[in-house]
Amino acid sequence: MQQYEDLLQSVHNMENDFEKFYVKGQAAAGTRLRKGLSQLRKDAQELRKGIQELKAQRKANK
Repeated sequence: MQQYEDLLQSVHNMENDFEKFYVKGQAAAGTRLRKGLSQLRKDAQELRKGIQELKAQRKANK
């Protein structure tokens, strides 16, 4: 459950940069967003892998 909370926190942390990039037009905020989204993708993939492993483990124990 901690990984899920971390994903939510990451999205929340990018909120200011979304506004700065899309509303205020700050290019540097776009760079931070791309970096944050890349990390979010990596974290989501890691969570997905853990879910798949747990699912396989549960299936094997039946």
